[in-house]
Amino acid sequence: MNEPLQPSSLHPSSLGEILDRTAQLYRSRFFVFLGISVVPTVVVLVPFCGFFLLLAWLGSNSTSPPAEDWAKTFAVVFLVIVSLIALAIYAAIAALAMAAMNHAVSRAYLGERITIRDAYKAVWRRGWHYVWLLLLEGLIIWVAPIAVWVALAVINASAIILTHSAGLNGAPLGLLVLLAIVALVGYVFWMLLRLSLAFPASVIEQIGAWSALKRSSALTKGTKGRIFLLYLLGAALTWLLSLGITIPLAIVMALVSASVGPQRAQALNLVMAFVIYGASFAIQALTRPIYGIALTLFYYDQRIRQEGFDIEWLMQRAGLTAPPPPQHQAAPWLPPIPLQPSPDPEPPHPVEIQQSTQQPPPIFGESQ
Repeated sequence: MNEPLQPSSLHPSSLGEILDRTAQLYRSRFFVFLGISVVPTVVVLVPFCGFFLLLAWLGSNSTSPPAEDWAKTFAVVFLVIVSLIALAIYAAIAALAMAAMNHAVSRAYLGERITIRDAYKAVWRRGWHYVWLLLLEGLIIWVAPIAVWVALAVINASAIILTHSAGLNGAPLGLLVLLAIVALVGYVFWMLLRLSLAFPASVIEQIGAWSALKRSSALTKGTKGRIFLLYLLGAALTWLLSLGITIPLAIVMALVSASVGPQRAQALNLVMAFVIYGASFAIQALTRPIYGIALTLFYYDQRIRQEGFDIEWLMQRAGLTAPPPPQHQAAPWLPPIPLQPSPDPEPPHPVEIQQSTQQPPPIFGESQ
């Protein structure tokens, strides 16, 4: 269903209207948005499926001799390397999926037709921009406060050792560390809300990573509270779906484990853990489009509120063009360009002067 965007829908919207519009878009193009969201989940779930099946097979084969120490070390190192590679691949594909989701929502919001292939094809050319944007967001939102927390933990441990050796009380230092942790948590939430519109801005306006971060900081002014409520509602929905899946699976696992022998209990536990893990990935794939759709709608809503996007869109529909940008002016330290005086007109030729001074011939019948 491809309904064209109506001019009446271009107005500043409340949180309830944005959520209602999100549900309508998700329902009308459910398989498109779900297909875009499933791609990074499948890329990560398939290797982990093989890994969990391998662990289940090793656990069920209890007659095999115990592995050597070097084999265990090699297995751990191999697992760490594979996990890092998988994490890098997942981050790259997740960035492309987020960009494809914003592109698909933008096309659907404007009443255009979109497919999964078209969405990924449209963002593939600027894929490195979106990977870099996701990396910057991770560094700013998560890595920076974690590094500060580790530094504070080291300083606190050193201070506690020094105070105990000196016979002093280290309670004030612990209170300061607790306040610092609360401040870091507040920083994480604040930056998460402030940079939440960076991906829609980068995809729709075709701008770079740093420009998208600055653009998001400007667009989220006055709407961070509504975006925070969106995150709360999304987290509550994810939590309810997770409980609805994990609790029945846990009951089934407990009943089956009691009926089988202890030799197969370990393998069964691994299989059930894999099922629960896969279910959590499925829930994430199901709820991820909600954030992508809602944040893109927040982006357009803020542009309507701050920049008059509704008027711009109506002018484009009417075939009118926006006023041209102001011309670049010379820098004030450059001297003005002098105006060339216009050349004087050439003096008339003497023959022309003489002809103009002669009297016209008399008309016939007129006296001199």
